[in-house]
Amino acid sequence: MMNPGPARILRSMVLAGTGLSATFASAVTIPVRYTITLTNPAEHFVEVAIAIPPGPAQRELQLPVWNATYQIRDFAEYVLWLRARTPSGAPLPTRKLNKSRWQIEGLAQGGVVEYEILADQPGPFGAQLNTEHAFFNFAEILMYPTEARDNPMSVRFAAVPNGWRMASPLPDEQNELQAPNYDTLVDSPVELSRFQESSFIENGGHYRIVVHAAPDLCDLPRLTDTLRKIVHAETAWMQDRPFQNYLFLFHFPADRGDGGMEHAYSTAIELSGASLQADPGQLASMAAHEFFHLWNVKRIRPQALAPPDYTKENYTRALWFSEGVTSTVEQYALLQSHMIDEKGFLRNLSDEITALENRPAHLTQSAEESSLDAWLEKYPQYRQPSRSISYYNKGFLLGILLDLALRQGSNDEASLQEMFQYMNQTYARKERSFDDSEGIRKAAEAVSGADLTSFFTKYVAGTEEIPYDNFLAWVGLHVVTREKTVSDPGFRAARNFNMAPVVVHVQPDSDAAHAGLVPGDTVLTLDGAQVSRDFEAWTASRPVGEVLHVRIRAPNGAERELMWKLGTRKTLEYEVTELENPTLQQLLHRRNWLTAREPKVTHAETYRGTGVLARTPGSSSLPKSPQPAHRIPSIVRTSVRPPVRTSAPEAYQP
Repeated sequence: MMNPGPARILRSMVLAGTGLSATFASAVTIPVRYTITLTNPAEHFVEVAIAIPPGPAQRELQLPVWNATYQIRDFAEYVLWLRARTPSGAPLPTRKLNKSRWQIEGLAQGGVVEYEILADQPGPFGAQLNTEHAFFNFAEILMYPTEARDNPMSVRFAAVPNGWRMASPLPDEQNELQAPNYDTLVDSPVELSRFQESSFIENGGHYRIVVHAAPDLCDLPRLTDTLRKIVHAETAWMQDRPFQNYLFLFHFPADRGDGGMEHAYSTAIELSGASLQADPGQLASMAAHEFFHLWNVKRIRPQALAPPDYTKENYTRALWFSEGVTSTVEQYALLQSHMIDEKGFLRNLSDEITALENRPAHLTQSAEESSLDAWLEKYPQYRQPSRSISYYNKGFLLGILLDLALRQGSNDEASLQEMFQYMNQTYARKERSFDDSEGIRKAAEAVSGADLTSFFTKYVAGTEEIPYDNFLAWVGLHVVTREKTVSDPGFRAARNFNMAPVVVHVQPDSDAAHAGLVPGDTVLTLDGAQVSRDFEAWTASRPVGEVLHVRIRAPNGAERELMWKLGTRKTLEYEVTELENPTLQQLLHRRNWLTAREPKVTHAETYRGTGVLARTPGSSSLPKSPQPAHRIPSIVRTSVRPPVRTSAPEAYQP
């Protein structure tokens, strides 16, 4: 029985309108029904009851070992107990098969499996219940019957605190969230709290904005305006809107949190108040990135990740494209929605080149290898500059360079924009997936008519130095390199999710080493403040010789304060700047590059039959995609990406 609080919550929920309800009207398979009881918010305990329909006498239940990031996280570590019973209440035998799978006997007539799980993982990648709110990525708390993964699923909540409302992209029927299968269910996060909300309509799409934050951390009208601009820019760029309703879900905690997580019909984003104040433009940047994922990753997806296997790592060589090139389009969207100008765009490009070139591993690890090695990112040692590059970082640059290569190869008749529209028509709309980097190359060649084998061999699969000027000359730009002296803290650290960074290297005989810092120490604060995600850039900007105050926690749990003077180090800085005397043609190419355009045809035979040209030239109306009722693979972000700074006078600010 549901108390009056949650009953009001479910009745007042704004339906996602995803079109999934029609699936249930015609479905004959009995659904798997979940009841989630918010047992003890103060201690973060959740009780789950799974009503399993009649079927095989022996069933296996699996709790995923990963979701939301490309990291094995073993959510089963939080399961306190599990038991099973018949519909009449008689106990059934259970047996654990491995760390995350259970076997239940005697379920021929159906039954109920119950367990208790701790939910206290904050952020968009987590599942958390506390006295302020509940936020769940369902794969982290809901087991699935392995033979019934494709069954319809429903979820209801019990013991919801009075006054809490609910937000989810899933439709609600008779006080239960509905999903056509497990994959769709776990691709649909839910928030229950006393949240703030807003909404808007843009070109026929309905957008709901839900914010869980202290009122002084959220300017809801300004946030709404920012999101409207992003939505307009990206749907126009893609000439597509594959949904009727979309949910933006934000958490703005006061003192921690950075990250975004995309879903097929929603996104969850968390930024701390301190982080927002330090870099207001990053919210627009993150929202633009996550929103574009509704095409790139969620619908335009590599074969290796469709459908997902929740029991082990899922490897792909294409994260440089799925994540990194999404960052490329993110920056185009901010530019075209006037949240950054050309100078800010080129400064961000310069920062990304500098970041890659100052990681020695760019000579030993390719973009494809970095994609494969995403599953190592939870290990601090892997993140050292000499060990790895970021597929976000190099993928962003490859997106820029591929765009320029497409333009040059087609004399400005094809671009990254046409390539994405082609992939949307060829793969997403036909419910197909592409063949990792090879599929991307074929799509790029299809729209441009150029041979891009060398580009993909050298810079995607290989580790050759990128000749930036060869690409940038097309738009009248080149790269200037300067040596720069910056402050050096004497150590390197790496972080995972919202966790504090862990020291992975201390320079021998440095002031940091003399002060007692050792590898394995966790850095809790710098100069009394929470450690930001770009703390290395922060320390590099401090005056040389300034005393750094560091609070650390040793591996044994002991905390202490250390202090030492910042040293110096030499670094190379790369700046993208205009050629001394660019030609008029180069300036025209640059204008074309940095301005969104309508799709146009140069190689008609390339597009014949794809539907790319179905829209009437000059029309501003967006074709509507059918709302998919098939399985939506839960392909997700790996981690908090390196920040791309934005000069954003119009971007959201706290």
